[in-house]
Formats: sequence, C-alpha cells, structure tokens
Amino acid sequence: MPNGSIVGRGLAVLLLLLLASLCATPAAAVGTPLAVCILPAAAGQAPAALFAAPARFDCTRKQTDYGAGDFWVLSQPLPGGVGQDTLLRQASLWQDRVTLHVLYADGAIRRTGFDSVTAGRHLQLGAVVQVPLPRHHARAVRLLWRVEGSLNRRGILIGPTIASPAAAARAEITMAALYAAFTGMCLALLIYNLALWAALRQAFQPAYCLMVLSLLGYAFTSSGLLGQLTGIDNNDRQRLNYVLLAWSAAAAVVFARAFLERRVFDGWLRPYSTAVIACLLVATGSYALFAPHFAAITDTLSTAGYLLVLTLLGPVLFRAWRRRSNFLWVFALAWGAPVALAGVRVLAAFNLIGWQLWIDNSTLLAMALEAALSSLGVAYRIRLLSVERDVAREQEIAARLLAATDPLTGLLNRRAFLDDAIGRAGEHQLVLVDIDHFKSINETIGHDGGDEVLRVIARALRASAAPDALVARVGGEEFAMLAPREAPLDARAVLDRLRMERMPFDLTVTASIGTCVGPLARETDWKAMYRCADRALFEAKAAGRDRVRNGEPLAHAA
Repeated sequence: MPNGSIVGRGLAVLLLLLLASLCATPAAAVGTPLAVCILPAAAGQAPAALFAAPARFDCTRKQTDYGAGDFWVLSQPLPGGVGQDTLLRQASLWQDRVTLHVLYADGAIRRTGFDSVTAGRHLQLGAVVQVPLPRHHARAVRLLWRVEGSLNRRGILIGPTIASPAAAARAEITMAALYAAFTGMCLALLIYNLALWAALRQAFQPAYCLMVLSLLGYAFTSSGLLGQLTGIDNNDRQRLNYVLLAWSAAAAVVFARAFLERRVFDGWLRPYSTAVIACLLVATGSYALFAPHFAAITDTLSTAGYLLVLTLLGPVLFRAWRRRSNFLWVFALAWGAPVALAGVRVLAAFNLIGWQLWIDNSTLLAMALEAALSSLGVAYRIRLLSVERDVAREQEIAARLLAATDPLTGLLNRRAFLDDAIGRAGEHQLVLVDIDHFKSINETIGHDGGDEVLRVIARALRASAAPDALVARVGGEEFAMLAPREAPLDARAVLDRLRMERMPFDLTVTASIGTCVGPLARETDWKAMYRCADRALFEAKAAGRDRVRNGEPLAHAA
C-alpha cells in the first residue's frame, strides 16, 4: 500500500513536530514567574492603600478555596531590570473584568486592563492574556490586580509572568508551531479518511472524521485564535471550548465503539458507554448554558463525566482481550498516552495538582496522539479489510468455478455451457459425443470404473479441442463441444483420439458423434441446433455406433 506508507510517513513527521513543539512549550511560560497573594474585595478599598498594606493579603491559602467573587491580587516585589516595554502574561480564565494597577519606584500608580469583551485583543496562542505595562519614566516595583466576576474553578489569577517582547515573540512562534502542526495533521487525516470512506464505506470512518473535526474545533477555541480573529467575548469562547472538548471525548468513545468488533461492546458495556456520553454532554452543556450560575455543580459534574470516560478503558481492554479482538494492540497503543495525559488533566481539574502551562495544553497533545495513533489503527483495519476482501474474491471465484464445473470430469456443466453458448454472434458447430453401451460398462467394471472412463473421455475431448472451444458434460455419458464455423472441429479426428485412449482394465470403449452447424443468437436457435445434432447422433447409433454423422446446416435447411 504505497499511499498508506506515504501518509504514514507524513503523520510521523507531523507527530514529531507536535512533540518537539510541546517539549518547547515551557518557553511559552516565558519570563519571570510572579508569586501572588489574595484578598477578597470589599467596599472602600483603594489601590494606594492596598499597595501600602501587603500584610492584608493571604499568600498561603489555595486560590480555589475562596470560591467565586471579586478579589484583589498582589504580586511579590518585581525584580530589577523591568524595562519600559515589559509585558505581563497570565492564563486566560473566566473573569468579567481585570484591572491592573502598577506601582512605580517614584510612588506613581498607573492602570490598564481588559474585560471579557475586550480580552480577545490581548489573547495569545495557548490562551495566554498578554498586557503591556503602562509606560512610565520610573521602574515598576509591584503589581496589583482587581479581578471581578471570577468563577475561580481553577484559580483567581494563575501563571502570571513578566517577559520581554523578544521572549514573548519566541513563545508565540513556539505555540504557533504546535497548533499549526496539530491543524495540519488533523486536516490530512480528515481528507485521507473521507477519501477512504468514499471507497470503503466502513462505519468507523465517519466516527473518526467526527472526532477529528471536534478536535479541530477544540484547538481553534482553546488556542485563543478564535478570540483574536472574531473578538468574541472571552467567557463565551470558554463556553464553546468547554462544549467542543466534551464533543471530542464523546466522539472518541463513538469511534472506539465503531472501530472495535461489535462483540467487544455487546452486553452491558454498550449502554454504559452511551450513558457515559450522555452524562458528559449534558453536564458540559449545562455548564456552557448556565455559567456563571451553578458553575460549581456543573463544572464538578463535567469533570466527573471525563472521569467516567476514563473508566471505560479497563472494561474495553479486558473484553477485547477476552473476546480475542484483532485490534486490541492498536487500541491500547492509540489510547494509552492520551488516557495518561487526560488523567493528569482530570487531577488538575480537581485541583489535586497545580496549574502548569504544559498541563493546560496537554489536552491538545493527548488528542493529537489519539488522532495520529488512531489513524494507524484505521490503516491496520483497512489492511485487514483488504485481506478479507481478497480472500472473499478468491472464494467467490472458486465458488463460481465449482458452480460452473462438472465435479467428476472438470469440464463445464450443462448450465455453464448454455450460459456461454447462447447469444454468440455468427454460426457455430455443435458436436455431440455419446459413449456407446455405457450401462454395460458400469455393469462390467463397476461405477468407479465407469467414472474413470468418463474422466478419460473428458481429457481426450479437451485435448482435441482448440483453446477457445467449449467442452462440457451435458448428460450422464453425453458430451458437447462448440466451436466457431470458421474454425470447426474435425469430428473424425476427435473419434480417432477417443479410440486411441487406454481405458480402465484395457476395456474397449467406443463413442458415437453427431454434428450440426447453425446460429446461436437465441435460445430457440440452440434448441434447433441441439435437435439437429441429436438426430445426427441417433443416425450414428443406428448405423452401428463408433462413427460420425453430420446434420444438415440449419441455415441451408431454412
């Protein structure tokens, strides 16, 4: 399969690009990370007073313990060397408004910020919000954020860093390489499998394409590119991203059900997997529709839905092993790494491990691995289908041969002979050969001996005929030969050949032959020609057997 090898090599290159890009993603967390402390917002709080009272902020409590609401976030003192063009980078979260206050060495305070509507102007690839610090002649010494409308499901403010423009540009290029490689791989897989589906029409192919399309949509929304291009409200972008991630996971389960043999999911596992898909989609849909209301409940249920998806892996692998699935190793290879990375993401969602940029982008890698490695599974499945098709063709050809062949002599049977003879253009010669006194032969040497006589006669007739002539056993001891009138058979030479054959037990066996020439365009022509040759055969029998008689050409008789 040369096309498959080309696609396989292309996928390998794209996968290597993805892995190389991911290995470089820590560069996306560029610059100097900032430790921050939290203070719940209250009326009457002013930035200047808060800068002057850092002890009011809690630097030890986990951010997610505060719940949803409005907060002040104070950074540690900034390191020296913060220039005029310094950029602030932080992870994109569900926030209605973020106001950044910058304290400078001369005591001046400048502010900037964004809200959920304008966040798209500051989004970078990887869903990182990047804001330049306000320009001032003095050095910036500390940062203070006013965060309003934080859902605080993952944190109030996570991943803040200060970076130079050059470092930020390198990070953007790195993330662009990651997403471009992922998009290119998905498009290649999508086009390749749609083309194969047009030819093969296998049920797992549309499911695979649905999974890849969902992955593309998820990548488009999670990268921040959607916000950059459309200016969509950043909170609405996260709603859409939430839904597309769930659709990707659900499509992966649907693909697994279509890819593995039906017996793997028979019984309780099929309705259970359907229930898992339904729970995941309902929970994530509820979060997308109702957030920020009921966000704590719906987000927890959504994370539990992903955990339920992971619970499918063990039973599926066990059943595939017990029921001897041909695709067990492919499934384990394709889903092993994605499941491990998805497990890390679930732990992060439950706040059991801290936020890291690579974890935030691990879903992309997990799904890239799943799509790429699943494509190997698809190629393997197609290879098996090709082998099955070839075997089926061979069996079909063998069945046709058996249906068209007399099992005793290996010649055509009557039905196959007539199917090939009737409808031929032009005039043809029909030669009927009948073994003389065949009943006596069976009585003398037995039916096994009679069968051997039939086989000897058949071999002699086939050897006497031209390669394009038809030779068939049309009755118990009756044979038929058909040749074009322009290249007729020599009936007397055929008879001489039969006389020369050595028969079982050196028994003398003779045959009588009748011939006729005529058209074969219709079935009525065949019947007329057969009656003519049969009359000639009867004349040969009546004249003493072991001889040839020729019937009148039907065209002349007409």
